[in-house]
Amino acid sequence: MGLIDWARRESPWILHLNCGSCNGCDIETLDALMPRYDVERLGIKQQGSPRHADVLVATGPVTEQMRPRLERVYAQMPEPKLVVAAGSCASSGGVFRDCYNCAGGVDEVVPVDAYVPGCPISPEALIDGIVTALEAGGREGQAAEIDARATELFADDPEGSNVVAGD
Repeated sequence: MGLIDWARRESPWILHLNCGSCNGCDIETLDALMPRYDVERLGIKQQGSPRHADVLVATGPVTEQMRPRLERVYAQMPEPKLVVAAGSCASSGGVFRDCYNCAGGVDEVVPVDAYVPGCPISPEALIDGIVTALEAGGREGQAAEIDARATELFADDPEGSNVVAGD
């Protein structure tokens, strides 16, 4: 096992992709990287390239213009690749579902491992969504470790989530 494989096994590397959202979920996704939540303390690393990402966090409804880009980003990710649909729009198309230029939710284009409900999502729900995707992808040990650290760090934060696993 090489160094890169070891690092990827120890820390999920996420890539955030806006598929056409209003930016509400994007702001909350960035909030998860800020000092209050600082997901890097949990071992979750932000990645700028799909070629290095384990988990794709997609926000917003998929527009027809973004459909080929989402397909290309997903194809460039190494196996095993996991997808989190973050927010109501990414999960189902949201209020934009019947618009002429909307392809629907992320699952209309690529397979989704976890759905994070909300408009906008909360950073806690996003962390739960990443943990759920890791569990769905067979990385239960890594998911349990992140979940335990998050529970310890955010024990005083009563906000819960209703994350649903994908297919």
